[in-house]
This record gives sequence, structure tokens and C-alpha cells, in this order.
Amino acid sequence: MRSKAIFIVSGIGLTFALISAFIAGQQPKALPPAFNPAANPYTKGIYANGIIESVQAQGENINIYPEVAGPITRVLVDEGAKVHKGDLLLTIDDSVQRATTEQQQSQADAARALLEELQAEPRRETLAVAAAQVDNALATLKNAQDQLAKQEQSYAIEAKSVSRDTLDNARNAEKIAATNLEVIQKQYSLTKAGAWVFDIRNQEKQVAALSKAYAASAALLGKYAIRAPTDGVIRSIQAAVGSYASAQGAYDSYTGGMNPLIVMSTPDDNLQVRVYVDEILIHRLADPAKMSAEMFIRGTDTHVPLTFTRIQPYVSPKIELSDARQERVDLRVLPLIFRFASTKNLNLYPGQLVDVYVSAK
Repeated sequence: MRSKAIFIVSGIGLTFALISAFIAGQQPKALPPAFNPAANPYTKGIYANGIIESVQAQGENINIYPEVAGPITRVLVDEGAKVHKGDLLLTIDDSVQRATTEQQQSQADAARALLEELQAEPRRETLAVAAAQVDNALATLKNAQDQLAKQEQSYAIEAKSVSRDTLDNARNAEKIAATNLEVIQKQYSLTKAGAWVFDIRNQEKQVAALSKAYAASAALLGKYAIRAPTDGVIRSIQAAVGSYASAQGAYDSYTGGMNPLIVMSTPDDNLQVRVYVDEILIHRLADPAKMSAEMFIRGTDTHVPLTFTRIQPYVSPKIELSDARQERVDLRVLPLIFRFASTKNLNLYPGQLVDVYVSAK
């Protein structure tokens, strides 16, 4: 009885094993592709990688770097926002520079006030004092002359009535009064003439120098406020309140490199594609006047005809696609720029990689 039970259980196990092996050996039916791979539409076409970018007369994007360094205090725009030329984008801490600018402004104002004082001379009150001093010197001279005349007249009548010493003192007093009058009159003339021309000229130079220093400081202060250089769209913001910005941009904790604070471009309705053709295929390119190309959007079956715009006549390392700063010498490419009509049913963004076929000779 026991042997029969073991035989039954063994049979069931063997059956189960055979069924499992059969099921495991079945090949699953292949799923249909999500999209058809890009096919060369030309009899002789050149395959190349491309990057969608905004239309710029020169360059690819507007990379904004600050000219000053410091912690960021405000960010006033969001990614994707449309801005106009002169709009304030972000601010950097300017407390030290603002204090310096205000100090230089005060110095320039003080120098200008001193120049105005020199140009306004003589002061009415000062001239009145100088005139009063002249009148006083005249009266003193008149008194000395009268005393001398009296002494000389008495001496002429009776020589013994006036001592020789008294007569000499009277004569000396008259000479001193006359000399003092001459000095005071010259001082009055100087006061009336106003400030010396060389003093005014020197002060004008001081005002000019301090005013320029203030203007330079004020211009530097303005650089702590980053403004939009042109109309466009904010593509990327590598700035957060409290993070440190320098002339090299801002530190990216993901890549470990320095990126521009803000990347701008033209609006989305103006896009183009920059195509990178391998240098070994350059000789196969058709004449620019006859060149045509098609762009294939990755992940879709959509392809868009392209119109040739220009060639960037410089073969460079293919770092735009690999982001590697050390490239092999055989990985060099020639950039070609094509434009395409706006497609509303496609979501296309600058920086998006696409496949491109370019017609060949």
C-alpha cells in the first residue's frame, strides 16, 4: 500500500515537471515596435546627430554670467517665463558695494560744495570786514599824521617844547600807520578778487576725479542686479536664493561643474536644429544651394523636412553631444544649421536630441 502511494506521488511530480519544462520552453511572441526606426529617405544620405536650439543670429543660447560675486538675494523669474529686455531677473548681495558707492557720492558732493564756495568768493560778509579794516587803517594813519603835525609845529615854535625822542616816535608812528594801511589795502584787493584761479582749477580736477570714481562705483553697483539682455524665454535657472554666484557662474551639485546662472533663448516659435556631421563625411555633403535634410523625432514616427540655413565653418570636438572635455581626435564634427516650420502637435524643446539625414552628393 505504501509503495503504491509513493509511485502515485512520483508520477504526479514527474507530470508536473514535464508540464513546467514545456511551458518554460515556449518562446514568447515578440511585441510590435513602439515606433519605426529612422530610415534614410535619400539614395545617398548622411546620418548625423542634431540638437534643437532657439534661433540666434550668432551662437546657440544666451548664457548669463554675473560680472560680480556674492550670495544671491532674490530670483524674480521662473523657468519658461517670457521676459523683455531690461527686466530684472535676479539680484546679488550688494551691501558692501552700496556703502562704498554712497561714501564716494558723499566725497564727490563735498568736493563740489567746496568748488562752489571757491567760485562764489568773495563772500559779502568777508568783503565788508576787509573794507572796515581799510577804514580803520585810514583812521589810524590820519591820527598818526595829525599827532606828527602837532609835534612838528610845536618843535618849530619852540625846540625845547618837544623832546627829540617824542618827535621821532611820532614820525615812526606815522610811517607804521602808512605801511599798515598799504598791507590792509592789498589784503582787501585779494579778498575782493576772490579765490585764486589755480585753487579753483585744482578743485575742479578734484570734483571730476571723485565724480568719475562715484560713477564707476555706481556702475559696478548696477551689476549686482542681473537684467535680461534681450527679449526671450528663460530656459534654465542655476540660481537659488542663498547660493553663491561668481564670474564663473554657479556650482552644479549634480555635475560638479560651473554653469551659467541663467540660460535664455528666443521664443519657442523660433527653433532650429544644429546638425553635427562627422569630419570623414564632410566631403560627401551636397552643394549648400541643393542641400536638403529631414529630422526624425526620437520615440515617434514623425519626420520633419529641414531647410538649410548656414554652415558654421569650424570643425570642432563633438563635446556638445557627449559633454566630455577630452575627446579623441577622430571625433570631430562640422556644425550645419537648418530651420524648420513650427509644428503645433509636437512638443519640441531646445536641447532635445534628434536624428537627421542630410542629402549627399
